[in-house]
Amino acid sequence: MKIFCSRANPTTGSVEWLEEDEHYDYHQEIARSSYADMLHDKDRNIKYYQGIRAAVSRVKDRGQKALVLDIGTGTGLLSMMAVTAGADFCYAIEVFKPMADAAVKIVEKNGFSDKILVINKHSTEVTVGPEGDMPCRANILVTELFDTELIGEGALPSYEHAHRHLVEENCEAVPHRATIYAQLVESRRMWSWNKLFPIHLQTSLGEQVIVPPVDLENCPGAPSVCDIQLNQVSPADFTVLSDVLPMFSIDFSKQVSSSAACHSRQFEPLTSGRAQVVLSWWDIEMDPEGKIRCTTAPFWAHSDPEEMQWRDHWMQCVYFLPQEEPVVQGSALCLVAHHDDYCVWYSLQRTSPEKNERVHQMRPVCDCQAHLLWNRPRFGEINDQDRTDRYIQALSTVLKPDSVCLCVSDGSLLSVLAHHLGVEQVFTVESSAASHKLLRKIFKANHLEDKINIIEKRPELLTSEDLKSRKVSLLLGEPFFTTSLLPWHSLYFWYVRTAVDQHLGPGAVVMPQAASLHAVVVEFRDLWRIRSPCGDCEGFDVHIMDDMIKRALDFRESREAEPHPLWEYPCRSLSEPRQILAFDFRQLVPPRPLCAEGTMELRRPGRSHAAVLWMEYHLTPECTLSTGLLEPADPEVVPARRAPVCVQTLRAGAAWGGLPAPVLRVCLTSSLGQMMTPWDIWPLRSFSLLRAAWAGGWPGRRLRCQGALTVFLLFILQGGCCWNPHCKQAVYFFSPVLDPRAPLGGPQMVSYVVEFHPGTGDITMEFRLADTPDSPLLGNKVA
Repeated sequence: MKIFCSRANPTTGSVEWLEEDEHYDYHQEIARSSYADMLHDKDRNIKYYQGIRAAVSRVKDRGQKALVLDIGTGTGLLSMMAVTAGADFCYAIEVFKPMADAAVKIVEKNGFSDKILVINKHSTEVTVGPEGDMPCRANILVTELFDTELIGEGALPSYEHAHRHLVEENCEAVPHRATIYAQLVESRRMWSWNKLFPIHLQTSLGEQVIVPPVDLENCPGAPSVCDIQLNQVSPADFTVLSDVLPMFSIDFSKQVSSSAACHSRQFEPLTSGRAQVVLSWWDIEMDPEGKIRCTTAPFWAHSDPEEMQWRDHWMQCVYFLPQEEPVVQGSALCLVAHHDDYCVWYSLQRTSPEKNERVHQMRPVCDCQAHLLWNRPRFGEINDQDRTDRYIQALSTVLKPDSVCLCVSDGSLLSVLAHHLGVEQVFTVESSAASHKLLRKIFKANHLEDKINIIEKRPELLTSEDLKSRKVSLLLGEPFFTTSLLPWHSLYFWYVRTAVDQHLGPGAVVMPQAASLHAVVVEFRDLWRIRSPCGDCEGFDVHIMDDMIKRALDFRESREAEPHPLWEYPCRSLSEPRQILAFDFRQLVPPRPLCAEGTMELRRPGRSHAAVLWMEYHLTPECTLSTGLLEPADPEVVPARRAPVCVQTLRAGAAWGGLPAPVLRVCLTSSLGQMMTPWDIWPLRSFSLLRAAWAGGWPGRRLRCQGALTVFLLFILQGGCCWNPHCKQAVYFFSPVLDPRAPLGGPQMVSYVVEFHPGTGDITMEFRLADTPDSPLLGNKVA
């Protein structure tokens, strides 16, 4: 059966009705799920298997039958582990019907249907008794209900209900215990993701400063956790102020409470500074003795950093304190972890909460509007002074004293820049009440409420009266729109430019004047795992899950390129970057499609995992801003083994727990004998091994120097990519080459056909990975 779904087109701004399959949402969920990533998480799987074996053994040693309750079974993997370990019967609970159906098939395929019953319900709806879903309570509780924050997927309410209604008292639990850890740091970079910094600009009247409103400075921020791949943040970007602190533990074998609570840990700061950010992670112990442990700790807090498991379904947490506070080395403080049934947050206290009546357990809520309008990357983008200076530089070349400026971007401060640079009259269009309210606050804080006109409506609906009958001489955009998910969605600016053409005066300037779509073929270090088939997982056949994901990816929107912040996901380019399409904003949106086709030669050996696409905005002929690749790979450095390397210790980096982390300077010499730009390399995995790349079977990946010191230099030597940290790039995975068993080599070029459809704003593309341009099609379309 088909159903009609409404969709706000992020590129054209129009509302569309689309005919979809009735299971469209299911396929979306499956296609974008983390099931593949979890199945590839060997450390997680092995530790669960070991914990389940131990739990079943303890029950059997007591002369009891091993009855397992598996909440959130997914593929049924943990239940099959339990039966293999000797469990007498398993009740596998899965609320998501497509997954429950898949689990039934996987269990049957592996021959466990007689000992595993898949129940398609939420665990809180499961009944126990002669007429219930389970005839009696289980004595082993197995769950994997955890997210990056540990409790964000409702683990506490689920455990609370299970202990009250579904399992025996003092049951065995796998995992047995979880502990959340925290570390206090000072970090201007991470703090810039949460607060608006003063913005400086040089004008003909001297330096001007755009200051944030007081209520924005005092706002505690958004309540949601910021989850990132913390191992990809340079130690140079933060200063550690405390040791790693165990904040609180949860014993899953006993009754669990989902009630709000707080836990404090006293500590003495390791150094003086400004407390701004709490870094947090957790570990789970699969057995009561704590011998079987799975951790999400970053490399500097990991017990065995050389054997760290990469995973994307569990990352690390960044929490922002309500306000930054000065701390003094050696002066005792209390870090307080608060939580309710789904969220964790932190505060810093001078005394313990038991003695401090001012401690609030209310979850922080944004009351300034900024955290509702701007996400964390957007805060970082606005606070990027270098980026602001580029706009100032470009604006200075096109502005005139009598300019009439119309700014079209969501919650943008370009209108303030234009005013300070001498524009006679500035209008800014804000289509949402939240952005309108926020900008009014910012304008008032900077005494500009009478200088900049805010128009609260969609820009397509502008009238001459809105512009006070003035003709616009400068149409200005970043462009940034909150509805944009993929890089080309910001082409909405082009549609707006077309809609307001009647309001532009003769010779009006449009900035950016143009945009271009770029692509590069890459090999990921790890991100490929989220789309790679698993096949067999710890000896169990899960091909049915692979097939299910593949079918889900055949649906239209599930085939779209995926937005990913690639600064968190190291990759190397196999081709040189290529401009694919160009969009001239000085002209109206054309009536006919824009098409491009060509080939990209794969100049470096490796597995072609994906094409990465991004937009570049040409503010003026001399000034371009990239939302993607910032530093293209040096074409001279191929292959790596031909580039002489000099590695020398540059300085001691930030200390963790009193241990200095060495920072190395790496100097490369090109094949022509010229000294290339040096890089400062920080330890990506441990103190002993400084990895700028990864081990993976690539030629020339490992170079030895200074005796025992091994430095992995593949990123630098063979196509390492540096991405814009404020934007998500579009990743189009090549499905035929995601199998890790696929041999190296293979296609030598990528042929592409890309088309922009003005009527819908969609960009469709086909890829051919082949030895020759005429080889069979291996790619798929993407919209």
